[in-house]
Amino acid sequence: MSKEAVSGLALCNNAMLRRATRKIGQHYDDVLAPSGLKATQQGLLYQIHVGNEPAMGAIATSLIMDLSALGHTLKPLIRDGYVETFADAADRRVKRVRLTPRGLAKLDEVMKLWQVAQQRFEDVVGKEKAARLRAVLDEIAAVDFNETPAG
Repeated sequence: MSKEAVSGLALCNNAMLRRATRKIGQHYDDVLAPSGLKATQQGLLYQIHVGNEPAMGAIATSLIMDLSALGHTLKPLIRDGYVETFADAADRRVKRVRLTPRGLAKLDEVMKLWQVAQQRFEDVVGKEKAARLRAVLDEIAAVDFNETPAG
């Protein structure tokens, strides 16, 4: 990409964030490729694991996704036997998700590759800068853009 094209993008927060996200996503996807999973799938398996059979709505909220996008992302994980859904015992309308034994094994495999991707990212970008980046992105994810800014 030409320097002029990049400088035009530099004026737009969204364009620069998407550009960086694609670059980082490619890095993680490349390193995780031997597992057969994409970074988005690894992240979802991890969220399900640490969520202790979370409700689909809770996962969608934490990942800032709508339920249909979550369902789309879950389909191949269910198909491949890594994840299963089930009705909540207290409220049958609530759908919960858990890893299968096969899913736990796949998570273990993919987390080893994720560690490599994470370490390589921090080696290139710097551990402190990477930590600051995560903190800033977390703050931004918590912003309600519909609120009127304090003046």
